[in-house]
Amino acid sequence: MWSFFSRDPSKDFPYDVGELIASSPEETIWSLHKGKKKNSGDEVSIFVFDIRSNSDSKLEVAKNTIRRLKTLRHPSILTYLDSHETDKALFLATEYVEPLSTHLANVSSDPRERDLYLSWGIFQITRALSFLNNDGNLRHNNVCASSVFVNQAGEWKLGSVEHMAGLNEGDGVPIKILPALEKYSPPEKADTIKQRQITKCSTDMWGLGCLIWEVYNASLSQPSALRSTHKIPKSLSSVYAELIAPSPNSRPNPADVITRCRKNDGFFKNDLVDSLLFLEEIQIKDKNEKNRFFSSLTMLLDHFPDNVCRFKILPHLINAFEYGEAGAAVLTPLLKLGNLLDESEYQKKIVPCVVKLFSCNDRATRSKLLQQMEHYIGHLQSATINDQIFPQIANGFLDTNPMIREQTIKSVLHLSPKLNYNNLNVEILRHFARLQSKDDQGGIRTNTTVCMGKIAQFLHPQIRQKVLISAFIRAMKDPFPPARTAGILALAATQQYFLMSEVASRILPALCQLTVDPDKSVRDHIFRTIKGFLGKLEKLSEDPTLRESMEADVHASTPCLSNAAATWAGWAVTAVTAKFYRSQSDIAKPTTPRISKGIHKPCSLEQPPSSSSISTTTTSSEVTSLASFEQEDKPNDSASDYEENWEADNWGDIQTDDKLQNGSINVSTENTESKINPTDGWDDDDWSPIESMSSKPVSQTTFSNPQRPQNIVKEDTSEWDQALRNSIISENKEIQVEKTEEPKISREDRKIIRQKELEQKKTNKRGGITKLAAKKL
Repeated sequence: MWSFFSRDPSKDFPYDVGELIASSPEETIWSLHKGKKKNSGDEVSIFVFDIRSNSDSKLEVAKNTIRRLKTLRHPSILTYLDSHETDKALFLATEYVEPLSTHLANVSSDPRERDLYLSWGIFQITRALSFLNNDGNLRHNNVCASSVFVNQAGEWKLGSVEHMAGLNEGDGVPIKILPALEKYSPPEKADTIKQRQITKCSTDMWGLGCLIWEVYNASLSQPSALRSTHKIPKSLSSVYAELIAPSPNSRPNPADVITRCRKNDGFFKNDLVDSLLFLEEIQIKDKNEKNRFFSSLTMLLDHFPDNVCRFKILPHLINAFEYGEAGAAVLTPLLKLGNLLDESEYQKKIVPCVVKLFSCNDRATRSKLLQQMEHYIGHLQSATINDQIFPQIANGFLDTNPMIREQTIKSVLHLSPKLNYNNLNVEILRHFARLQSKDDQGGIRTNTTVCMGKIAQFLHPQIRQKVLISAFIRAMKDPFPPARTAGILALAATQQYFLMSEVASRILPALCQLTVDPDKSVRDHIFRTIKGFLGKLEKLSEDPTLRESMEADVHASTPCLSNAAATWAGWAVTAVTAKFYRSQSDIAKPTTPRISKGIHKPCSLEQPPSSSSISTTTTSSEVTSLASFEQEDKPNDSASDYEENWEADNWGDIQTDDKLQNGSINVSTENTESKINPTDGWDDDDWSPIESMSSKPVSQTTFSNPQRPQNIVKEDTSEWDQALRNSIISENKEIQVEKTEEPKISREDRKIIRQKELEQKKTNKRGGITKLAAKKL
């Protein structure tokens, strides 16, 4: 009947009190516990004051703490959530924090990262004291390491406001209720004369000096230890000396400390403080300032603490994207910080931003999304990609900007494992057919072929068997030499998907027709590939039982690409699955290239070795990678230089982001599209959906010459020569030299030519005299 009056009053407190966090009981009247909100489960901190084991005076001090903390709202002051009083204890709920001493023990040992973080922490406490002294007309009177707490974002929070008082509540230094706190009292406490010199901030500035000493040393044992300054940073030593000055009126105002330390080379002037202050004030920054800041932020994140990046910077970036119109500039640092999140948080915070960005029509945003796709594609669900993202990406195939088209092609490599049947086998191939046959950029046609070779393993077996040969044969008829080479290499790299009957009836005849190609590098790849296919046919004729193993992957849904690398086509696999063709020269301004030793060239289009070094057998031990052939052909180039060039990060970029953003590229494919003969077999096999998007009929004229087709718009030789000269993957340096500079005649040759000219003049002179004499006679 009377059980209602005996229930625990703490049940009315909407927070659960958890385990005790280690602290210094001699320096505080509170015990710090972990806690959770009962409804949401959010983590909080619970300060508990045991009423039964403490005196009434301490209880009054604890109640004063709650009253003061309720009225204070500042980013650098501990955030009050709720409080509750029972007969047994007094409960104070705040944001989740831990003591500063506990947090510093886990701070990174990297000197640069640690110095940046400590600077940010001391800045926050100084800012809180400036707010209390100057704006709130309050003195904290208890500044030390035990009164500072740190939240999840690494922000330092000033707490322990038990002794806080107004400026009109007594000019002297208050008596601390705990004897252990007396070591932090300033020297004027025992000097009545100096007490007359106390200012509104002198007591707290002495406490700030004690805090700085404890941050760089250990817990303060006695005031005399403050004179030891060898661990204090030099940029802070002069300010620190003023903070612990014996005379109260010699100590600076906290606002002056911030101003002095924020100047160049000051203690508070560094990348972390600058970045975090910019993010706090980002709403008043203009668009240009935001773009510059986000562009530089990505590199700085490597030196910032993980907790600051995850819980402080990342939320600001998300807010800037959603409400601050940050646009594409915020994408790179946003994705980089996303790597610090677990999968559930990534799906909740980053994925919505990516999906929203894809719906944006800004080309700079689309370009950055496509460039950064490898960093976030693994976190996207297949349904999200197919339903929300792919329809937006597909628009890039039709974009008038060549850079967007090329980056869209490259993005297919990352998307293909997660695309459904219709998007991959119908939509993608339909766009690829148009790009390969009608795009005016040779580099885009080349990369379309390369991408088809890369995604062949993800295509449906029936579609793959129907499309690949026709597409690669079409590429072999392209007027752009790198595109023809890409088609040849793609055939070799995907050879495990072809029936041996197709090899004999379609592939080899098409290859043999190009053995008279005027480009030597293309011919070398052709003969190399022909020998490989002939080697397979020869093996099959010797042992017909090998047909099953050779055609094992033709109808397989998930073939293993590594099987091809272990055969004669390993060099082609290395080439076609490495880097895309860099087609910058196709649309960049024409400049005369300089032939140099360190020029970047992809392996796929380098000059191959002599035919005597090629093995036509299927023994894996005899397969040599294309890179090794390259090094044999270039004895003057070191292997290390070659590897650096091969792994160039900017491989395949058509233009810079600045040109894209400024709109300097606006090429219409409708007016300048290349009308390459589409009747090479890709369309003849009843592949009607592919050509359904074509807006213009293409010419049916066949090529009389594989390098100079008669039906290509702008057939002028100089256009293709210029494209070949500007291409960084051109294989024949002799051709480049011939195109870029006049042939130089040696001194000896000039002498011989001069001598012949003189002899010719003498002969002509004699002949003239003889004719004159004959005429007189």
